[in-house]
Amino acid sequence: MAQFDVHRNTGKHRDDTPYVVLVQSSLYDSYRRRVVVPLVKKSVLGKIGNPHFNPTFRIEKNQVVLHPLEIVSVPNEKLGEYVASLGHEGGRIMDALDELLTQASG
Repeated sequence: MAQFDVHRNTGKHRDDTPYVVLVQSSLYDSYRRRVVVPLVKKSVLGKIGNPHFNPTFRIEKNQVVLHPLEIVSVPNEKLGEYVASLGHEGGRIMDALDELLTQASG
């Protein structure tokens, strides 16, 4: 398992959210859980108000959208099969997470 690997979602919402992307640093590979962000079908979400926060990707034949507000930790054994890598999109994924986690002033 590597950062930005995409796995099948084995959870109950897998019809609308077919994949999750691993965002956890490899520094924590020894832990029994992985931090993932859901990749939701674009057709379910409709119009994307902030494409910087919710970037869109194509996985297999599906248009999916990163949904950082649904970030979660799952046990390693609950991750579905590996599907693809979004390593080439790591910057966009981290930018979205930075927007979620960075303290805003104002």
